[in-house]
Amino acid sequence: MNASIRFDRPHRATRRAMLLGGLGAALLPAWATAQAKPLVEVWKSPTCGCCGDWIRYLEANGFRTKVFDEGNVKKRAAMGVDLRYGSCHTAVVGGYAIEGHVPAREIKRLLRERPVAIGLAVPGMPIGSPGMDGPEYAGRKDPYEGPLMAKDGRASVFQAYA
Repeated sequence: MNASIRFDRPHRATRRAMLLGGLGAALLPAWATAQAKPLVEVWKSPTCGCCGDWIRYLEANGFRTKVFDEGNVKKRAAMGVDLRYGSCHTAVVGGYAIEGHVPAREIKRLLRERPVAIGLAVPGMPIGSPGMDGPEYAGRKDPYEGPLMAKDGRASVFQAYA
């Protein structure tokens, strides 16, 4: 046994370790919450106001966003979204394409159910959809459907809105 090891002195770093551990524990909930929010990457025109409204809507509904103000034509094509489902912005979340003003509830459902698909769309820019529901529309709501786009080119209604 090594006689030079002394057990009678308290460890000097104990107080520092406790403080740092406490600080880490205090920051953990904020870090975990940020990591729990899915990241939605959005490609849009730099001048599109309704795209900005949709992005703010997503953030208010539990998503993180990263925005690319370079248009969405190339990203839409890269994700395999047929032009008939096109809208003013294209997003990617969890490997899925999100084309247009898709409601947060359906994006969360898509991520929960994880179907084999390209993603979801709200073709065009229907009045009353998220981002197209500002005061300038005076509460007007057009009925619309949100198709689930399959990889074989077919689509089925994921959610309809009256």
